[in-house]
Amino acid sequence: MDVSIVLLLSHITLSFAFPSYVSLGGLSEREQDEVVADLSARAVFPPKPPGPLEYNGTKLVHDKAHPWKPLRKGDIRGPCPGLNTLASHGYLPRDGVATPAQIVNAVQEESLTGFNMNHIIAVFATYGAFLVDGNLVTNLLSIGGKTRKTGPDPPKPAIVGGLNTHAVFEGDASMTRADDFFGGDNHSFNQTLWDQFVEFSNRYGGGYYNLTVAAELRWQLIQQAISTNPRFSLVAPRYFTAFVESVFPLNLFVDGRDTTSPAEGRKLDLDAALSFFRDHRFPPEFHRASVPSGVQGIEAVIAAHPIAPGANADGKVNNYVIDPTSADFGKFCQLYQDFVMKTVAPLYPNPKGVLRRNLIVNLHYFYEMIDDIGCEEVFPYGRY
Repeated sequence: MDVSIVLLLSHITLSFAFPSYVSLGGLSEREQDEVVADLSARAVFPPKPPGPLEYNGTKLVHDKAHPWKPLRKGDIRGPCPGLNTLASHGYLPRDGVATPAQIVNAVQEESLTGFNMNHIIAVFATYGAFLVDGNLVTNLLSIGGKTRKTGPDPPKPAIVGGLNTHAVFEGDASMTRADDFFGGDNHSFNQTLWDQFVEFSNRYGGGYYNLTVAAELRWQLIQQAISTNPRFSLVAPRYFTAFVESVFPLNLFVDGRDTTSPAEGRKLDLDAALSFFRDHRFPPEFHRASVPSGVQGIEAVIAAHPIAPGANADGKVNNYVIDPTSADFGKFCQLYQDFVMKTVAPLYPNPKGVLRRNLIVNLHYFYEMIDDIGCEEVFPYGRY
């Protein structure tokens, strides 16, 4: 497995899958034109993603300038504990609606950030989520549910539903969020899953979450979903991000003054884990990671219980069928190309005006993060 490719995936918790979306549903050409015209009044030309910021080491992030504050009426949180925490401390807008640049800056290695995330990872993940869940005309994304704060919607079948949208950013077999199939709440903290997180940490980690716990809990969550969720899916990119999600807490939620790697025994205290997963709150005196972080330890999690991409077929539990068409860790370029052509393109089958322009620009920004690993750029709407 090419570790440089895996690193690119580390914060797509995140998972944008390849669902089939409805057609334009009878929306006439004239109606589409009217929608685009309304959007144009709030159009923003997509600025380039922020560049890498100067690395300056470990830093206290739970400081006086960024106090935790409880949610106000209308504030939005979603399925990603990391983004929720950054918003609750003011590293992102506290209402939960942000631009891609604000998200990139909030998660990478700036002196004013909460986490210390590799620049390429930060941009690739942010723009992947933004392209399907955000408003490409107004340049705004909800880190949770759909909201009018992102502006008028582009023509259907575009979603602009925020990160809560199932099978786009959020996926099955999460550590602390229930599968969408079970009632539709795929973004709130789930106490039953947390109790399982604690149980496995006690059983395999001596009361801490470590690399062994990550591997065993990931396998348990997959098997649990196979046996209970008739719609369970583990195809790309959720196939990638399910494993990424398992090592994410070890790399970003452990206080940065601990410089051990996951392989060297790095471990996450359960009180600190609960603070992130449930309360969206940095633990007291929390310092960000000492170096820009990625997905250290993911190879061990994958190797512990190998499984090929697949899904429960025919709407039946315990009917996991391998999908040979899905990208896996040896087919990263297919992951990129399928995302553009099978997810983004069906959401925007006939974009016009500023919408088409912004799609072209943002797709190119997305591709720029991988242009040196040999993937061929695809152009569903024309070249940048």
